[in-house]
Amino acid sequence: MPTSTWFRLNVAQRERVVNAAMREFGTHGFSTGSLSSIALEAEIPESVLLRYFNDKQELFAYVCDDVCRRVREEMERRVGGLDFDQPFEDWLVDVFCEWSEFIADHPLERGMTAAGTHELDTGVRGLVRETTNQHYLQIIEPMLQLWRDAGKIRADADSQVLTTLALMLFQHVALAPYYDGIDSVLGLYGQSVEEQRPVIRQLVAGLGPLFSVG
Repeated sequence: MPTSTWFRLNVAQRERVVNAAMREFGTHGFSTGSLSSIALEAEIPESVLLRYFNDKQELFAYVCDDVCRRVREEMERRVGGLDFDQPFEDWLVDVFCEWSEFIADHPLERGMTAAGTHELDTGVRGLVRETTNQHYLQIIEPMLQLWRDAGKIRADADSQVLTTLALMLFQHVALAPYYDGIDSVLGLYGQSVEEQRPVIRQLVAGLGPLFSVG
């Protein structure tokens, strides 16, 4: 947790530090990210930055959690506006399309997603991924239960398998179009949001036998 000094800062000052940290960690990751670079962009001495956070790991973990919280809240808002009367498969395509659009429009959040997912330090990666995954699950698990309760998902569908695959696909769709070497099958790298849509539909259709009622 940040120190009490952090929470006494005004919102604009906190946002400046968080944005600087997002840019630095999103570009260089935790291991090679620089506190001095973050402090320089935030226009504060590094010694002052360390009054807010005890060390680099604490700052990285805080920023990851803060980013994931904001992303989750925005996706909950977007998902809540989708048509629930359409077939589950079409609705799921819409969810992933909303996700791909959000990621395309938010490069800082995308960079932090990559930083947490691909961090080389296993201890830091485990800490951050556990927190990150909980935010994903707060979106995935309730929406799957909602569709199951509506009878739109097979009663014998394995919820753990569906949740795991959805979690993996969220992360894949977020990163594969922007980082070379992640997707060697579907060719997502370099694709625009519009070009990603048929691939998203193909991925969701491939999951169909796991949940389809018909």
